[in-house]
Amino acid sequence: MQVSSFAPEPYILILTGAGLLIALVAWLPLALKRLPLSLPIVCIGIGAAIFSLPAVTLRPLPLDYPEITERFTEFVVIIALMGAGLKLDRPFSWRKWSVTWRLLAITMPIGILAITALGGWMLGLSWIAALLLAASLAPTDPVLASDVQVGPPKTGEEDEVRFGLTSEAGLNDGFAFPFVHLAIALGLAATTGEPWAGKWLLHNVLWEIGAGLIGGWLIGRLFGWLTFHVPADTKLAKTGDGLIAIAATFVSYGVTELIHCYGFLAVFVTALTLRRSHRDHEFNRQMHDITEQVERLAMMVLLLLFGGALVSGLLRPLHLVDVAAALAILLIIRPIGGLIALAGFEARFSEKMTLAFFGIRGVGSFYYLAYGLNHMELTVGERLWAIVGLVALFSILLHGLTVTPVMRLLDRSQGRDPDADEEAPPPSQKRPASA
Repeated sequence: MQVSSFAPEPYILILTGAGLLIALVAWLPLALKRLPLSLPIVCIGIGAAIFSLPAVTLRPLPLDYPEITERFTEFVVIIALMGAGLKLDRPFSWRKWSVTWRLLAITMPIGILAITALGGWMLGLSWIAALLLAASLAPTDPVLASDVQVGPPKTGEEDEVRFGLTSEAGLNDGFAFPFVHLAIALGLAATTGEPWAGKWLLHNVLWEIGAGLIGGWLIGRLFGWLTFHVPADTKLAKTGDGLIAIAATFVSYGVTELIHCYGFLAVFVTALTLRRSHRDHEFNRQMHDITEQVERLAMMVLLLLFGGALVSGLLRPLHLVDVAAALAILLIIRPIGGLIALAGFEARFSEKMTLAFFGIRGVGSFYYLAYGLNHMELTVGERLWAIVGLVALFSILLHGLTVTPVMRLLDRSQGRDPDADEEAPPPSQKRPASA
């Protein structure tokens, strides 16, 4: 009688691992809610442990898989942008969004200029490489910033700090893209000698931003009408199928990219417009919830791979000066740029400092760097990945360890009990008031 040796099929191992990952997606946020520890930190640790095993031979370094890196990070970001737009309760207006405009118009340009100068003078990079590094690291990440963003629709968790960080993360991805294209245009001009300024300004700035805004608004209006305003028999809001938000994400991004404009910007505008179609409808919560679940699952997979990249040598090309620069970007450039932008803004200093400090860097930076390196030739690609990876790692650790105590302290200073939602019984369990 022949006894087969125990050799599990890769499919079975993948299925088991996927089940464990999904269980962690559901359980870990609850377990970590009150601890000074974030979900991304745990995911990176798990990924580092998995890829350190002798049996695991895959080295998930981004330069070894450039196309996959660009597309996967792109997918995670657009899902996060849809979720961010859906959960904003505040109606769009120039005055009510003043904190957003300050962070976009002042903080981000300061960050791009300062990081470019840092890269050129301190790190010894070419000015083109320094500009690409700056464009990658200037925007606040919409994926890893969930702990400092507003809560789900209609939960009341929308103070000025959470609103500012959510809206900034939603919009600055689109407005950082012209600077990535500027680095690409300068790189091509350096080799071909072709003029670049006119094409960059007319196409990459005016057309791609303008068409992204208009395209996102039109698609949001279309999906808003299909979801809330078509005849009752086929009204999507009655089905309770929140997957319509994922459909809106893909259509918005796909259509606007087909006409060569900024899909990131379009997705966020689509989300805002879709939410505006019926701001108080309960279906907004269902759309947000399915989007958040998809985002969290994709984010965990990506961070597992990031942990694997760290133990596979991602940071090996770093110089000592790069470590100092990474700390300066997080602890000096972003906070100072944020405080400059918020000068004269009506808020307490603790709120301004929180807005300035929590400029989280992560998945968006990975995407921009992957996109830039895939569209231009740079000999310092490994070092740029090491710097961006280090900044993201420092940000995940620094902001992840401080976000819970800082946000709980901020809530208490504003007269809110951060534990009130956990202690209060759900509405269905509350006794009706006696007549």
